[in-house]
Amino acid sequence: MPTPLTGPLSPGTHTFEVDGVVQRYHVHGTGPVCIAHSGGPGVFWEYLRMPEVERQLTVVYPEPVGTGGSGRLPSHPHGYTRELYSRFLDALVDHLGVPRVHLLGHSHGGFVVQYHALRRPARVAGIVLYDSAPVTGPEHGAEAMRMVEEFAVRHAGHPGLPEVLGALQGVSAISDDVEMTAALKGLLPAYFADYWGREEEFAPLRAAVAGTHISGLDEHLVPDLIDDRGQLGAITVPALVVAGRYDVVCGMRWAGELHELIPQSELVVLENSGHFGHLEEPGRFAEAVVGFVTARERVVPA
Repeated sequence: MPTPLTGPLSPGTHTFEVDGVVQRYHVHGTGPVCIAHSGGPGVFWEYLRMPEVERQLTVVYPEPVGTGGSGRLPSHPHGYTRELYSRFLDALVDHLGVPRVHLLGHSHGGFVVQYHALRRPARVAGIVLYDSAPVTGPEHGAEAMRMVEEFAVRHAGHPGLPEVLGALQGVSAISDDVEMTAALKGLLPAYFADYWGREEEFAPLRAAVAGTHISGLDEHLVPDLIDDRGQLGAITVPALVVAGRYDVVCGMRWAGELHELIPQSELVVLENSGHFGHLEEPGRFAEAVVGFVTARERVVPA
């Protein structure tokens, strides 16, 4: 019988420590290494599993510090800044022992990945910004509300719509893990292009999704707001921007800005997806991501 793989990239669940805090991660698939940083912040990593991508890439899924099985900061739920996430991401790359890796960031994970590419690019072969944005704060919030209004118009009269809109109204009051998980379950239909048309397919995700409350404040209780638009032109690594046409969270406006501002980036639009294109259009999503990564592997020396 073949000897089972061992080491930091062997299939399964692993842990190591960064400055005394546990970092947990999971390895699936085979091929070039791609680290997939989940969103939220605080959403448990399992929703981001990408089986179609795993057929051709080794996907490493960290549980971001403060979330799931990874450790908490003494200042929890505060202090989880992009600098902190980037530092833990750098420690993970070092732990894996791979000269260069691709980084995929979904939603808030994309905020982390673009920050990392700007400040710690040396071991990054390329980045995938998946349903992400260059900015947060009031401008981002106003655009999200506009997209939610379009979602409400498309699904006017559906009996599930009031629950979604009610969950949205309660987001600002989230203060613990139970409330975070309830909000995720309530909001989830808005994150798909056609959740109710494919409810049997996506209902298990809605039942299972969970999260940890992360405040969005640094250790001094200052909001960790983002506006990278003035810096994105300095990204030197290849970039792929992937966006769902019906994404209410990080929609087409932001995908267009990322693509315009990042030199020589590529843009792929998933025409029948919302915020979860890896579930809604898994074949098209995998084709885009795997194609991007394998092309870089052919031209970027180890």
